[in-house]
Amino acid sequence: MQSLRTPDERFRGLPGYPFAPRYREIPAGDGDALRLHYLDEGPRDGRVLLCLHGEPSWSFLYRKMIPLFVAAGHRVLCPDLIGFGRSDKPIRREDYTYRRHVEWMGAWLRAVDLRDVVLVCQDWGGLIGLRLVAEMPERFARVVTANTGLPAGEGMTDAFRAWLHFSQTDPAFAIGAVVGGFGTVTDLAREVIAGYDAPFPSEEYKAGARAFPALVPLDPNDPAVPDQRAAWDVLERFEKPWLCAFSDQDPVTAGGDAAFLARVPGTRGQPHTTIRGAGHFLQEDKGEELAAVVLDWLR
Repeated sequence: MQSLRTPDERFRGLPGYPFAPRYREIPAGDGDALRLHYLDEGPRDGRVLLCLHGEPSWSFLYRKMIPLFVAAGHRVLCPDLIGFGRSDKPIRREDYTYRRHVEWMGAWLRAVDLRDVVLVCQDWGGLIGLRLVAEMPERFARVVTANTGLPAGEGMTDAFRAWLHFSQTDPAFAIGAVVGGFGTVTDLAREVIAGYDAPFPSEEYKAGARAFPALVPLDPNDPAVPDQRAAWDVLERFEKPWLCAFSDQDPVTAGGDAAFLARVPGTRGQPHTTIRGAGHFLQEDKGEELAAVVLDWLR
């Protein structure tokens, strides 16, 4: 599998992102290997919080939350999905499938041997992370879902369909502008936008970012739907604590928490909340508030 690796100098001096890079090689699925980047901050004996980002962001998205989690005594791991951040980026769109993303992250999770995990997931971090919960429920102790879902062919919002069209047709597909212009309700500083652009020096690095929206299983005949339904079968029996913390200004996932509240027994009796004044990327708009909600729940 032919892939690209973003030069290290692209990640120097990023605002609020002083974290040391860590790497693990995982099977690519065709006999080759891919290098996956992740952060591992805080005490090794602390409660494990696994923060999974979505499309088209990377671990930079959690930079406001990681220090607060660490200060509370937790160990925080935040990987970059393959195709994003400092992780390797296969150059062919055909190399990216939903199943492969789950397999790549599952291989990493087993390699670092995480257990009693508190999953914090948003966007594609949920589509992938919740599949991991369903496939390895014994490794997870709690789940936080924020602006995400686990679609199984039911269709999506008009806002998502507009995003899908844009992602496939816009000639520039400037990642920082996407995050700041469409995904947040606050105006992002120039250096923050540059941070989201950092992993993508040119169009050839964006195959994964371009591919992701089209991989969401909107159609009942999508090849991922059987796996999605199998995952829901497990989650409908998942009784460990599960918190929903969706934002109030995200047209893409609006109402998405209803499926979890109705179907996952672990959501019952939990202090679900709405993060106000935040768009799709609530970690960017209200990261400190979301972190406080998670920490209060854990306490």
